[in-house]
Amino acid sequence: MDYKKISFEVKNDVVYIGFGFNDDKSMTVLDEQTLSDFKDALEKVAAQQKDYQGLILFSHKSGCFLAGADINLISSMTSEDDGRKGAAAGQDIYNILEDLKIPTVACVHGVCLGGGTEMILACNTVIASSDSKTIMGLPEVKLGLIPGFGGTYRMPRKVGLPNALDLILSGKTLNGKRAKKYGLVAEVYAKETLITMAVNHLGKREKAKSFKESFGEMAQDNFVARKIIFQKARESVLKLTKGFYQAPLKILDVMEKGQSKSRSSYLSTEAAAFGELCVSEQSKNLQHIFFMMEEVKKYKGPKGNNPVIDIKRGACLGAGTMGGGIAWLMANHSMRPIMKDLNFDALELGLKQSAENFKAMLKRKKIDKDDFNKKQRSITAQLDYRGFDRTDLVIEAVVENMDIKKSVFKELEKEVGAECILTSNTSSLSVAQMASVLETPERFAGLHFFNPVNKMPLVEIITHDNIDPSTVEALYNWVLKVKKTPVVVKDGPGFLVNRILMPYLNEAAFLLTEGVSIKDIDDACLNFGMPMGPCRLMDEVGIDVAVKVAKIMHEGLGARAKSNDLSEKLETAGLLGKKNSKGFYLYDEKGKHSGVNPEMDSFLPANKIKMDEVDIQLRVFLPMINESAMILDEGIVSKALDVDLGLIFGIGFPPFRGGLLKYADSEGLDNIVHKMKKFADDVDSDRYQLAPLLSKLVDEKRKFYEL
Repeated sequence: MDYKKISFEVKNDVVYIGFGFNDDKSMTVLDEQTLSDFKDALEKVAAQQKDYQGLILFSHKSGCFLAGADINLISSMTSEDDGRKGAAAGQDIYNILEDLKIPTVACVHGVCLGGGTEMILACNTVIASSDSKTIMGLPEVKLGLIPGFGGTYRMPRKVGLPNALDLILSGKTLNGKRAKKYGLVAEVYAKETLITMAVNHLGKREKAKSFKESFGEMAQDNFVARKIIFQKARESVLKLTKGFYQAPLKILDVMEKGQSKSRSSYLSTEAAAFGELCVSEQSKNLQHIFFMMEEVKKYKGPKGNNPVIDIKRGACLGAGTMGGGIAWLMANHSMRPIMKDLNFDALELGLKQSAENFKAMLKRKKIDKDDFNKKQRSITAQLDYRGFDRTDLVIEAVVENMDIKKSVFKELEKEVGAECILTSNTSSLSVAQMASVLETPERFAGLHFFNPVNKMPLVEIITHDNIDPSTVEALYNWVLKVKKTPVVVKDGPGFLVNRILMPYLNEAAFLLTEGVSIKDIDDACLNFGMPMGPCRLMDEVGIDVAVKVAKIMHEGLGARAKSNDLSEKLETAGLLGKKNSKGFYLYDEKGKHSGVNPEMDSFLPANKIKMDEVDIQLRVFLPMINESAMILDEGIVSKALDVDLGLIFGIGFPPFRGGLLKYADSEGLDNIVHKMKKFADDVDSDRYQLAPLLSKLVDEKRKFYEL
């Protein structure tokens, strides 16, 4: 039989089926053709299995076994029935695999996720390579989906109920070594010997574990024990997601109610749940984010005439908390960074920060003690410029003062090689002004990390008129290499994220001075899905920092960015937020907030007003949408995707809404314009000054994502 996407070969009475055959893509996915070929091949094996000693599955791709179902196929589904039938079709194929009477072995090397992991669960034995590229898991929950090819049915039988819930509800991935500890993998081998060793496993058929074997006799046979496990899992999910996400709760329902069902009955329920979720607005939004992430995985901007350097060695100019975080990032990616500052106290603080980040990785078992020592010691802390001439990238992280930064860059430029890229981690100061003091401004850019560096995935690459596109491309490639998400932004007040964030914080301050309580404002934003309310966020940022940035924004943007004077009053009174343990909230010595600060009463109206939660949300989010339209109109970023990525990964805008502008499109831009005009009349004509682009889009009946 002629297969288009798989290979089929029989050697010594053993069938070998290989994926990624005749496929020029880097990742092999389960598209319609691959599934069709695989089904035909399995049916052939089933019909003639008396002639075979076993079946071995492998991949022709060096870094991918199977990356899961084709997301384009899932996103094209328009009805629950489409989704249900698609899941049922995949389940039928994997049932054929599971029901074969000959031993089956899956040889996993590289990425094996989603439908790929569901496939290996249907095999008797799974062996994996020890290579760092090898990962297994069921990440469907991150797309608002339930594993639909039998993953929720087979995973508990393979690794036990508690482990299965941990993997399926979190979407976490396992390397070969950890997968063996979980019980998913029988043995781990060098990638070169994987297929050869598979033959040895054909003679010792390993049956799928029963619930009794996988979970323990007492727990599995005890209804109460199972109930407690699911109850604890549900409590954990609700605590983590605050109930905003449908998929994990649906997964729990399917798995708990299906405990005593037959395979066919269980899988029917799983397929129905997949159909329901895959066409939900929430899943469509999360799929949208997946496609956005795919979009930014490769630089697509303008090309320069100069070679694009491969950034290998880095330095951080300025230690402290931020500098230490950046040095940690470089060290974690084998860059052997230099960290320079003016005194030993700052260097000590920077080293302490990097060590804390590595300790967190050690605690999560991302690294071992040897890795910890090796990576931490790779950071060279010093007071001079020794070694800077051998670096490819220097990131400045000194105090936010333009004169100091200009002076630093004048000095730095003389200490580095001709191809070294110089960058500033500024959050608000003009990159163009800094570039003006350099003899070679074409190799200079802003490189804005968000705090804390080890947790925040976004990096803004800020350009200016004299930058060489090759510099931008090199930085873009490096940001991807260190596993961050890059967004290219033109210079301007607040760049992208802070410019859109300031109206959110500013409008919250105006609501406070109108008499809305701190609790009501923060609760309204939390209930919208934000990770924290604006008052808490101002404490985290630092009220003094918010004052400084607000002034820059007002100077650069004019009347619509006029700031409320509440923050200035708080700064004068010494209420700076978390950094000195008192701001809108009080904080203990560990930085945990312990309620609203009673001192705030003297700065806010005594008579509180009760405002509808939706009205509070409109007051703070509409100016953000409006400012985003201004940004697009000015060309600060080129498309709505950049805005949404920036806000999701920069401030934690709720992913289940798909992004700020995706949310705006779904709400209806005509509705948003109507409410903006109403607030301009009733609240403030400057702060709710309508962006011309919003009016234009409404007139043309277009959306942000149609620009």
